[in-house]
Amino acid sequence: MKNINFTSVLLILFLFSGLITSVYAEEYKIGAVNAIRVLEQHPQAEVIRGTIEKEFAPRDQQLVAEQKSLKELEDHLTKDGEIMSESERVKLERDIINKKRDLKRNQDEFREDFNFRRNEELAKIQKQIIEAIQQVAKDNNYDVVLSDIAVVYASPKADITNQVIEYLKNQGKESGQ
Repeated sequence: MKNINFTSVLLILFLFSGLITSVYAEEYKIGAVNAIRVLEQHPQAEVIRGTIEKEFAPRDQQLVAEQKSLKELEDHLTKDGEIMSESERVKLERDIINKKRDLKRNQDEFREDFNFRRNEELAKIQKQIIEAIQQVAKDNNYDVVLSDIAVVYASPKADITNQVIEYLKNQGKESGQ
């Protein structure tokens, strides 16, 4: 019984050593992508930035006007506060406090809406980038493609970032964008 176990163990070790050798002998084609650079150079990224800025420009201008109005009230209080009647000064101080509160709320809403809209558009672009990376990897027979987020080092030979950017540019030309 001991001979069978010992023989079985030797046979199993021999088989595993053959499998390990075949895994090490096979070559894999590995690529790396700088996803941030792809995002920055995506053909639609600049268009989307411009669209979002245009979309939010009126609200931004309104906030600037509110800030200017508030500043004028504060200057008026500083300059003429000592010569105003008590009730007039208190009314102006309350008005300033209320306008500050409204301005802060409006700025927070603006920032939230802007970030939500930007993230919404970024999600679309990120989906396109992932699809482009997958297509470039398939077209060039890569076994594994790593993103720069988890890569400590990638040689220029393994970097397929430019290929992905070119793929996205060509895709944009084909769709007429």
